[in-house]
Amino acid sequence: MPRGHYSLYDPHDHTPLGEEHFHCATGPSGWRYVSQTLNTAGEHTGSVDLTLDELGRPIRLELHASAWQVRGAALDGVTWVRTDPTGTHATEGNVPAHAFTGASPAFLVATARLLRPAPGAGATRVRLVAFTPPVLAPRTLDQSWALLSSTPHATDIAPLIADAYQVTDLETGEQHAVHLAGDVVLAAPGIELESLDTPPSTFS
Repeated sequence: MPRGHYSLYDPHDHTPLGEEHFHCATGPSGWRYVSQTLNTAGEHTGSVDLTLDELGRPIRLELHASAWQVRGAALDGVTWVRTDPTGTHATEGNVPAHAFTGASPAFLVATARLLRPAPGAGATRVRLVAFTPPVLAPRTLDQSWALLSSTPHATDIAPLIADAYQVTDLETGEQHAVHLAGDVVLAAPGIELESLDTPPSTFS
């Protein structure tokens, strides 16, 4: 069960935003990721609880940020309920999309797991619903993912496969790189792996 923490920062000007402390695990029915986010003062700012089925579809999502809450799942596309900080109003949403995304590194692992692009196979298009702090307002976006390389790195236990993806925002054309090893993000815009207690899990 990988456990560690990421540092989070603004991908444009590199302003530190805080940390995300996580643990995640694969199992016979899929993958689960749980985390707590902290600001630069060490104060709790939110949480992520994401469960995927064996095909990489989100069967349970719960996000908290600034007293806002989102619960969602893959159902007739993706469906969610967003609750305001007072807890008196809840709005439902449904979009014909494939999965969710957001600020957490969990969503990069989840999207890669859902798409599973093959090296040299070209880009795969995906429609996602994004929820980003501080208010978790939904936004639908389209991306393409291409797996550029899979590079083995020797370790004391077994070779670690590092996958390099090119992710393209299909609205703006902006491209960026995402580097994953199993169910851990090694590097991505605004995300840096700072500690990892155990090796990444590998998906079957």
